[in-house]
Amino acid sequence: MLEMKRLRLLWELHARGTVAAVAEALNYSPSAVSQQLAVLEREAGARLLRRTGRTLELTPAGEVLVAETAELLAGLERAEAALHRVREEVTGTIRVAAFQTAMLSVLPGALRRLREQYPGLRVEVVQYEPGAALQETWIRSFDLVVAEQYPGHAAQHLPGLDRQPLTSDPIRLAVPPRGAGDPRFDRARGIEDLAELPWVMEPQGAATRHWAEQACRTAGFEPDVRYETADLQAHIGFIESGNAVALLPGLVHVGSQPRLRLIELPDRPHRTVFTAARASQGRHPALAAVREALAAEAAQLPFE
Repeated sequence: MLEMKRLRLLWELHARGTVAAVAEALNYSPSAVSQQLAVLEREAGARLLRRTGRTLELTPAGEVLVAETAELLAGLERAEAALHRVREEVTGTIRVAAFQTAMLSVLPGALRRLREQYPGLRVEVVQYEPGAALQETWIRSFDLVVAEQYPGHAAQHLPGLDRQPLTSDPIRLAVPPRGAGDPRFDRARGIEDLAELPWVMEPQGAATRHWAEQACRTAGFEPDVRYETADLQAHIGFIESGNAVALLPGLVHVGSQPRLRLIELPDRPHRTVFTAARASQGRHPALAAVREALAAEAAQLPFE
């Protein structure tokens, strides 16, 4: 009989691409992963992997097993959700991945609600880059992801992940308070007025970085990105001190009163914030409770 734990390793290899990545994700040694995959091949009585250069690829038999394993994993999650639905209390552990501004604005209140309503529920939260978090939720490292999507830049769609909208926040141009830096900051009325001034942006690869660069290029210039950080609170610090400008989403200002000047952009663009989870867990009471708490907190945000 095929061993489910070994089938999971094969599925993980398909999802993550390398033995090293599987070992790191599951806290195994690479040699242990390789040994277990070799045992699985003996159990299956068929070659499941072939080496192409320095990479391992699935054979037709391996592809069949991976597809069946995906159904088995989803079935196990549906069975677990069904068991939880017949219990009187909402219990269990939900692992959440969220980006920084969601952690600062929406999650604290949602966790308070959950603590008060469901004392038997454990929620674990990790700050994660949204694109990578979607992938990790699909792979089952997390149960729920709070992710974002910028105008004209669709977030990756992965099979078996369902999405629910959470909120939409405005994206505005943030410039230093008057008198805090270069006088040209004070005269700025739009992006085009900041072509020769320093910007702070997230690192390359982030959706917000790509969107901000495109906004500047549409305005007719290449931004002077002098400062890079994924910490949007640091962005505010650079702006308040008169060192840079940035394009900031509204969630970063929730619960605070930063000393900077906000300028509306043409067409008033908004970022979409949503949650995503595996459809096989969709009816799990604990997951539903977390989503409901997040939605209740998001409904109180001061956005149109």
